[in-house]
Formats: sequence, C-alpha cells, structure tokens
Amino acid sequence: QVQLVESGGGLVQAGGSLRLSCAASGRTVGSYAMGWFRQAPGKEREFVAGINRIGVSTRYADSVKGRFTISRVNAQNTMYLQMNSLSPEDTAVYYCAASSGVGVGTLGYEYPYWGQGTQVTVSS
Repeated sequence: QVQLVESGGGLVQAGGSLRLSCAASGRTVGSYAMGWFRQAPGKEREFVAGINRIGVSTRYADSVKGRFTISRVNAQNTMYLQMNSLSPEDTAVYYCAASSGVGVGTLGYEYPYWGQGTQVTVSS
C-alpha cells in the first residue's frame, strides 16, 4: 500500500501560480501511476492530470492543458502539479491518487489510493 499527502494549496489571485506536491510513503511511488483530481463545491470530482510510473507519459484534462504540468521524482517519492495562469474556475480541493495500472488512467475508480486533499482558491 501507499499513503499520500498533498501540500502546497492556498489562496492565489487570478493569473497566479501554485505548485502542489504529493508525498508518498509506504511502498515506493515508482510502483504506481499517479494522478491529480479536483472537486469543486457542488460538482463531481474530475480528472486533472496523470503520469505513468516512470514519468514519460502524461495526460491532461482539456481545461488545464497548456497551463498545468504534472511531474514526478521517484527518488524522492514525490509528485508535483505546477499550475500557472490560474482562474477562479480552478478553485477546488485537489487530490493526488495512485494506481497500480501500467498506463495513465483518467477515471477515479482506476485509482485505489487517495490523499486527503489540499484546497486551492483562486480569487478574481
């Protein structure tokens, strides 16, 4: 099993940037594909970005392409989400998740392991 802890959320003005981190403990993070999801108030959880086990394959939701970048450093058991050009529509709780799958899944049920989430609030 793997335990995940997110950090880096906060309040930022529109147009600003934040970098989220996801620290993994337990089984080595290199055994898992990983992803970021988010859930805004009153909305369903949605896929944001995902990365495969060795970090050479990534996928993004259309809404964040060109603005967000997912990366990982397996030696540090850490995954990142660099978020630029933030808008109020990006306001949500952001969750990191881990999957035993080989590829990069975009559906929540493909990820058995989840962190507790970190709040990102973008003011206009």
